[in-house]
Amino acid sequence: MADSTAAAAEPGAPRPHRQHGTREAVLFGGVYGAVLASSMVAALSQYGRTSPAGRRYDAVWLLVTAFASALAHGYAHYIAERSPHRRWDALRALRDEWPLVTAVLPTVFVLAGAGWGWWSAKGLEYPAFLLNIVILFTLGLITARWSARRWPTAILMGLGDALLGLIVVVANAVIK
Repeated sequence: MADSTAAAAEPGAPRPHRQHGTREAVLFGGVYGAVLASSMVAALSQYGRTSPAGRRYDAVWLLVTAFASALAHGYAHYIAERSPHRRWDALRALRDEWPLVTAVLPTVFVLAGAGWGWWSAKGLEYPAFLLNIVILFTLGLITARWSARRWPTAILMGLGDALLGLIVVVANAVIK
């Protein structure tokens, strides 16, 4: 990813906060979050928790993992910028990770819904995988269209993003 940070006017002066474009942040955070959600569902389902209480537990762990990943990624960006920082730059770096957390919320909802008895808690990983593959495809498609790509190219880019989710599904099947 290209860093859009402008050079400081004077040597030693604090640089402006790293700010990626909203579209770039949505794509990066969305893809990362959807793959994270699929991976967590695969890992948590590996242990056979198919009770409603187990699915509520899975939903909480997915949310905790998403926040921890967002914190780690935001902190890594903050530390990687080897320049003096202003007072609130660390919080801004964390705030910029909102797309990652947002991307896992549909899967959290699916898991929590099963935990609350809205639908069956058994075999829930497959609809969760499908949901995340659709999210990945949509992110790729929308981002390509935002970049003025033609429809055939945009569809291919969406399929490329969806392939990331499919890799998790295949890995889950092979590992089981």
